[in-house]
Order: sequence, then C-alpha cells, then structure tokens
Amino acid sequence: MTLTAADIRARVLHRDDDLLVLDKPTGLPVHAGTKIQLHLEELLDDIRFGAAEPPRLAHRLDKDTSGCLAMGRNAESTAALARLFRQGLVEKVYWAVVRGGWPGEAGTIDRPLLKIAGETGAKMEVDPAGKAAVTDWRRLDSAGGLVLLELRPRTGRTHQLRAHCAALGAPILGDPIYGPERPAPVPLHLHARRIALRLRPDAPVDVTAPLPAHMAATMAAAGLKENPLF
Repeated sequence: MTLTAADIRARVLHRDDDLLVLDKPTGLPVHAGTKIQLHLEELLDDIRFGAAEPPRLAHRLDKDTSGCLAMGRNAESTAALARLFRQGLVEKVYWAVVRGGWPGEAGTIDRPLLKIAGETGAKMEVDPAGKAAVTDWRRLDSAGGLVLLELRPRTGRTHQLRAHCAALGAPILGDPIYGPERPAPVPLHLHARRIALRLRPDAPVDVTAPLPAHMAATMAAAGLKENPLF
C-alpha cells in the first residue's frame, strides 16, 4: 500500500481544535509490527494541520477494518477521548457483510471471548473463561446469499465483531482468520461506519464514513441496499 500526504489528508472526515476523525483505509495497520512496511503512526504528521503536535490515537481498528478512527489533537483531548472509550460513552456503529443464514432481525450476542493461539497467530474464541464481550446487532438487508449487518459493540475486545459473527456460523466475508478460506479471496468486509461522541458537552460530533470500494461493489453485485442507520 502507498499513501501520499494528500491521500491521507483527503480521508479526514472531521477536524476541530481537539478531535480528528479519519476514514482509515482497509489494509493499513494502526501500529508498527513485524513485517509491517507502512502503518498509520508514520503518517500522523501529515494530518497535523498546523497543530503543535501530530494527532494521537485513543483507540484502534484492525489492519483490515476500514472506517472511522478518532484521534485527539493534543494531550488533554486525547486523554479525555480515551476516558470516553473506557466508560462506554462513544457510540460505534459497524457494518459487516456475512455469507449464509443469520438468526433473526435484531438481537444481542453476549459471549465471552478468550485469546488462544491460532494457525496464523493469536485469535479470539468464545469461552466461558474469557472476558465479557457484548455486541448488539440488526439485519439491514439480505440478498444474493449475503446479509448486511449493523453491529454495535458494547465492549471493546480484540476481534470482537469478527469472532462473534464466526461463532454464530456466519464469519464476515473476507476474514482471513475466522473465515473458511486462507488466504481470503477478498478484503475483509467490516467497516467502522459511524462514530458519535461528546468530547465537549456543547459540541457533539457525529461522523459517518463512506463505504470502501470493495464493500460497495460486493453489495451492489448482490443487490444489498444501504438502509438508514437510524
């Protein structure tokens, strides 16, 4: 993946004195790691926009997950943002495309997750000995053997949405860890669609990220429609 300064600036969805929300592209890791040639932290100086320092990460998205990523633009706002995430005061809405059946129209997945060793590294597995993990969901549309889901995690466990969907027998399309095909033939179809928060009581922020091209193409080919979020 190659991203220029102009590319990353064009993906900024919201910017004020305290907060920046970025539409993170699929395939871009947030942090450095083994065999990672490019990661988001290397690009943060490109979205400083005249601030005294680059924005700071207050949460993360998986490398293969696209969409809304919120960052503080100074130390104080980053700490406040992190507190909102810890206290569950940030509304996070994801869209996912899964293949096959899905049990019902709306509900809640309440299944604890435990980290285990997988074929390609650590993964999460439903296990009573794991940490509490809760995801609210609703079906947005079904067509062509695919289901479009809205997922709202109440907790923030690693791979929570991916592991929960797989546990219900419908892994997210393109998932190289929880899906049936390795490597996956298509990119992961999981998108952080919307984020809403109040970093300042008088300035609510509500941001929606456009669908990535691969997910929009899959939905169009299958006949899945974008239903209203709320």
